[in-house]
Amino acid sequence: MKLVLDTNVYSDYAEGVSETVDIMATQGEQIYLPSIVLGELQFGFMKGKRQAFNEKKLRQFTEILNIDVINVNADVARKYAAIYLSLQKKGTKIPINDVWIAASCMEVGGTLLTRDKHFEVVDQIDTIILELGSKEQKI
Repeated sequence: MKLVLDTNVYSDYAEGVSETVDIMATQGEQIYLPSIVLGELQFGFMKGKRQAFNEKKLRQFTEILNIDVINVNADVARKYAAIYLSLQKKGTKIPINDVWIAASCMEVGGTLLTRDKHFEVVDQIDTIILELGSKEQKI
């Protein structure tokens, strides 16, 4: 399956959360990162004290696992508009970056791997929503 990673899932993977690592290994025939996720990660790295370390770890992750980055283009922008309009018609809101992440997922026909339950309201994509409580033993 094509797995598109949300920011929290990359963070879990980087921390070695076994559930996340297992799902990516067993179900991720191809793994994608939306450019929006890269922006969120870079923001977090810049706020922290280990920016260079975290950037190197992300670079190694994308190279070793042959991760494809989903860039925002005109097709993704149209999908964003369709998802945002659909949510607005339902009277539902999710964080705006997550609308872009959903549009990126829709662009590649992937399944979003996330810990955010609010993606359940996005009808245009398939999701695997990991439980927050399952962030147990780290390897």
